[in-house]
Amino acid sequence: MHNSSTGFILIVDDNSTNLSVLSQSLKQVGLKVRMAMDGTSAINIAQQQFPELILLDIEMPGIDGFETCARLKANPATKLIPVIFMTAMADADSKVKGLSLGAVDYITKPFEEQEVIARVNVHLQLRQLTKALEERNIELEHWNQVLEQRVEERTAELSHTLQDLQQFQLQLVQNEKMSALGQLVAGIAHELNNPIGCIASNIAPAFEYVADLTKAIEFYQQSYPDGALQLEKTLGDLDIDFALEDLPKLLKSMQVSTERIKEISISLRNFSRSDTTAKVLSNLHDGLESSLTILHHRLKAIGDRPAIALIKQYGDLPEVECYPGLLNQVFMNLIANAIDALEESLPAAPQILIQTNLVEQHAIIQIADNGAGISSEVQQKIFKQFFTTKVIGKGTGLGLSIARQIVEEKHQGRLSFTSEIGQGTKFAIALPIR
Repeated sequence: MHNSSTGFILIVDDNSTNLSVLSQSLKQVGLKVRMAMDGTSAINIAQQQFPELILLDIEMPGIDGFETCARLKANPATKLIPVIFMTAMADADSKVKGLSLGAVDYITKPFEEQEVIARVNVHLQLRQLTKALEERNIELEHWNQVLEQRVEERTAELSHTLQDLQQFQLQLVQNEKMSALGQLVAGIAHELNNPIGCIASNIAPAFEYVADLTKAIEFYQQSYPDGALQLEKTLGDLDIDFALEDLPKLLKSMQVSTERIKEISISLRNFSRSDTTAKVLSNLHDGLESSLTILHHRLKAIGDRPAIALIKQYGDLPEVECYPGLLNQVFMNLIANAIDALEESLPAAPQILIQTNLVEQHAIIQIADNGAGISSEVQQKIFKQFFTTKVIGKGTGLGLSIARQIVEEKHQGRLSFTSEIGQGTKFAIALPIR
């Protein structure tokens, strides 16, 4: 049964008897009722007090029930109030017309009390459900707004987190770079020790030769002209001819060694350039040469592995707008990986081929080895962070991941590779010139 405290029912009929009968029937079941005897009055009441339901007679003086219903449905304030037509006309056309105007039901005169009450209760329940649905929709809209606000806040948090992550990734790049440099310290030290040792061992003989020459000259000055025979003997004892012949060679050797130290120093400085804040025009061949200089010691024969042949086929590349220090790290990583592959597979004639050329305003750098190649299973994971096939302590699993990030995200280029088991692996870097 409908709760009478929720609203009232408006009965509209020009017949006072019908109003009285319907009113009494509805009041007996606990429903509140108001009455109107014409369409105009009904519209005024509906606009001011908003009944829960309207029982509307069709045949009335002035505006009939059809017109009254049409006006109620045209008003946004009253269009949702359910209307049930009351009529003695049972023809289908009248019913279709009423339903097309927005009515929800028909009650045919003369009235059956129980039928009227049943129909009224059904539509009151539907009205309550509609209101509840409207309230839920309003509540849902409110929570949608709250959710949108939270999404915006969360998006802002994620944006901030992304910035932090990018900084962290950059730190990873630098850490990987330092890790690579740390692994190469022993090799660099080896490269520096040879020329430094040469210089150190040759300095002492050079001083002795100079001292001997000085003695010879002093003796000559003291003895000339009477001591010619003795002078000749002294010069012979000192082997001054050999000293004069060997001294330029010693100095030349020292000069070459010094130049080697200088070359290694420049390469190390170029490799370690810290220029991540802005792109600059750079010669990629210089970066490749710096990496090769630092890795030179690893190309030499070691144990059962013969020396690695290095083949360079450099094309005519213009300067590229890039971050040179980051690209040097990529070159270092790819060349070092090629050497690792050759050390593991031990081919009879190990070889690394480095090619560069210009294709459609892109600088192409290819680094290939003739090692054992990469299995299809490893190929699928090769660029994933922290994936490595090396033993613990030999690799972080970040090298190729960071290399791809540097090439593709920092330079809008592309890092790809091809590999065939037993034939080797080729990595290709494509960088836009500008």
